[in-house]
This record gives sequence, C-alpha cells and structure tokens, in this order.
Amino acid sequence: MIFDNHNRPITYLRLAVTDRCNLRCFYCMPEEGIKYLPKHQLLTYEEMERLVRVLARLGVSKVRITGGEPFVRAGLMDFMHRLADIDGLNDISMTTNGVLTAPHVADLAALGVKAVNLSLDTLDRERFHQITRRDELPAVLNTLDALLDAGIQTKINAVVMDGQNTQDLIPLAEMARTMPVDIRFIEEMPFNGEGSHYPVLHWTHRRIVDELRSHFPDLQKLPDPPFSTSAIYQVPGHLGTIGVIAAFSRTFCGTCNRIRLTAQGTLKTCLYDDGVLDVRALLRAGATDEELTAAFLRAFAHRPATGFEAEQKRDTIVESMSTIGG
Repeated sequence: MIFDNHNRPITYLRLAVTDRCNLRCFYCMPEEGIKYLPKHQLLTYEEMERLVRVLARLGVSKVRITGGEPFVRAGLMDFMHRLADIDGLNDISMTTNGVLTAPHVADLAALGVKAVNLSLDTLDRERFHQITRRDELPAVLNTLDALLDAGIQTKINAVVMDGQNTQDLIPLAEMARTMPVDIRFIEEMPFNGEGSHYPVLHWTHRRIVDELRSHFPDLQKLPDPPFSTSAIYQVPGHLGTIGVIAAFSRTFCGTCNRIRLTAQGTLKTCLYDDGVLDVRALLRAGATDEELTAAFLRAFAHRPATGFEAEQKRDTIVESMSTIGG
C-alpha cells in the first residue's frame, strides 16, 4: 500500500475511458457541448491497462470506470474483462448515465462488477429533458431495473441544482423506501465548462439534509464506511439508504484515498487540481514501468491536503466534468 504526503492511503483509481457523452447535462457542460479530443489524443485501452497494472502493484485495488459516458466508447467490455485479470485489482465498478447500459448489465454481473453508480437527477421526464437536454429518461429507468434484477449494488447520483431539480429531492429519496438502492445527493460543483453557476452555493450538504428531515423526521445517521465521500442516512423501515456528498464543501478530504486518470492521460490527485502529471507523454516517450512508478510516487508525495488547497493553485475552474471523468 502506498501513502501520500498526508499519510492517506491511495487505493482507488477513477479511470475515464472517454471524454465523450451522449447527454448534455446542465451541471457538466455548456449547451453546445465541449470540443472533444481526437482519438489519437486519448489513451488507448492498451495504455490504460498498462497504467492500471503499474498502479495495482503500488496498492491500488479498486478501479471505477467513468467517462464522459463509458459505453460511448467501443470495445469497453473487452477492456473491462482484461482489467479483471490484473493481480491485486479486486473491485471494478462503474459510473454511467444509463442510456446505453441496459444491454450490458448481464455481462457486467458475470464479470463481477460490484457496484454501478447511475446518474439520475429527476424522475420527471420533462425536467430530465431540461437538465440533460436529451429525452432519455425511459432508457435510464430501464437500466435501473436491469441493475436491480441482476443484483448489482446500485447507487443513484443526483446533483442538486438550485432552480433545476430541488423539487425532486423527496421523490428521489422515496425510491429508497422500496428499492435496495443508495440515493446520493451531491452538491453542485463548478465543473461545467463555464465556471460556477452561482456566486454562493445555496444547496449545501446541510441544507439538503434539512430538506430531507422536513419530510423524513425520523431520518437516522448511519456510520460511514471507510474513505466514504458520502454521509449515509436511512429512514427506519426503508430498504435503501440516502447519502449526501459535500462535493463543493469538501468535508471529506482528510480521508480521500482516490486518484483520477483522465481519458487524455492526465493524473489528478485531487478533483480540484489542474492535473499534476502527463502520463500519456511518459508512455509515448517510452517510459519503463519503473519510470512510471517513480513518476507516480513523486506526484503522490506532493498531494494537496484539501480540495481548497488544490483549487488555490489553479487560475480558474472552467473544465467540464466530462473532460475530467465523472
């Protein structure tokens, strides 16, 4: 196991396999979308597999496949099968918007994928269309049903957006009454390709919890799992749980065990940093595994203590979450 300069273990990699997405969510990118990178500027599957092998030898045991939308990239399932054969890697999971996922659920289950995070900000079809700028709610709900039928642990990620979907908090939370899902409400972050939508974030994690308690007065706080970014709650008698992620308030930095690789091969040791290592350049310059290992270790030895420290070192935040890896 490896530790950063603040004695936090690094065991979890979020790996973006593409910057492309088939939705245009309000909180992720501008309405016109983003300028996607040409294919040769993205890591190949072979390059990604090699990097995961190097990181697994360093102690990374969990990989979450992200995008953009992962299933937009052809050949994804073959790549995931190769990841499953890497020694030391014992947890492969995925974040998806669910539009293209349903046909692959059986293969994900057979592969041993432990969990899928499904992005779903509203159950109202018209608001879904407004938020995502696409009319794909039926496809997402079909994926949700398929995941539950397959017995895959499912978390529903809902970004809470002032003036967009705050009326959906309670209907989404009600899903946990009869479904074994974790409904996770996430503070909106300024990674939409435009910068922050608000001078002040009004829907903080505290306000989200207050809103939930107004409808569920017996809402109980549960113990949070190690390294969890989510504060976990449950209503007695409900099958599922409710999580609240202080993604903008950044209350969980002290236990963060995750790093990110963007689709273009940039290492981010914090979501809020500018990128601390061009891994693609090292790979294509012929770096050995030992040289890659040394470069990773140098980056981990200079990790910011918090997201606020990382943010202070950059000029502005205008990235799209699709570019970073959701």
